[in-house]
Amino acid sequence: MLSKRVIACLDVRDGRLAKSVKFVNTKDIGDPVEKARLYYEQGLDELVFYDITASSDKRNIMLDVVESVAKEVFIPLSVGGGIRSVQDATNLRLAGAEKINVNSAAVLRPELISECASAIGNQNVVLSMDIQKVEQSEERPSGYEIVINGGRTPTGLDALQWALEGEQLGAGELVVNSIDADGTLDGYEINLTRMLSEAVRIPVIASGGAGKPQHLQEVLTEGKADAALVASMVHYGTYTVEELKKYLHENGVKVRMSW
Repeated sequence: MLSKRVIACLDVRDGRLAKSVKFVNTKDIGDPVEKARLYYEQGLDELVFYDITASSDKRNIMLDVVESVAKEVFIPLSVGGGIRSVQDATNLRLAGAEKINVNSAAVLRPELISECASAIGNQNVVLSMDIQKVEQSEERPSGYEIVINGGRTPTGLDALQWALEGEQLGAGELVVNSIDADGTLDGYEINLTRMLSEAVRIPVIASGGAGKPQHLQEVLTEGKADAALVASMVHYGTYTVEELKKYLHENGVKVRMSW
């Protein structure tokens, strides 16, 4: 059985680490490079970097910040925000990113997934999905809808349908960002994560809502996620990466231990 991964998310706005609740009330909480170095030293498995206003501002991602983070960590670095072409993906790879995350631009032009997969390999293309719960309907039978532009623009697209399409187009991994759970510290959206994990054959990363170690255990077991993404609980110093992995290890979840 493969080890489950603990991944830290750096949401970056104007070169600074930011944190929001349900994608609003975003606050500056520090230096992303400093945090990246700390989490790497604590035994983090992977780091995700999102330029959270690149898509809504219609600009390219800040390559200088990506380069600064890449110099401090020697674990997989996954980067997203404002990726609209193979050239954008290539620039990020040259800046030190191992994986690239596509989101809004892929919803608007799905072939972007296939183009990037052909250029840099399926395993390096991650489809990141921002999802909110809605009433079930003929258009959205799963009861979950894709939202783009940093949570600002509902699309009417069914989340399960998009996950399956993204896999077919060549995405090698999914990030499931629950807008409803984001920043609440009340736990991941287990039903959503399990539904998508059971539907696709590629790894699923659960994102949004982690507040205590038990939440990671739940989403990695009940939610069937392959990895759990954390933010607030480590950014604010409530827990260290080491403490989270130790808890998972002691409670029967297979993780990579570095001590």
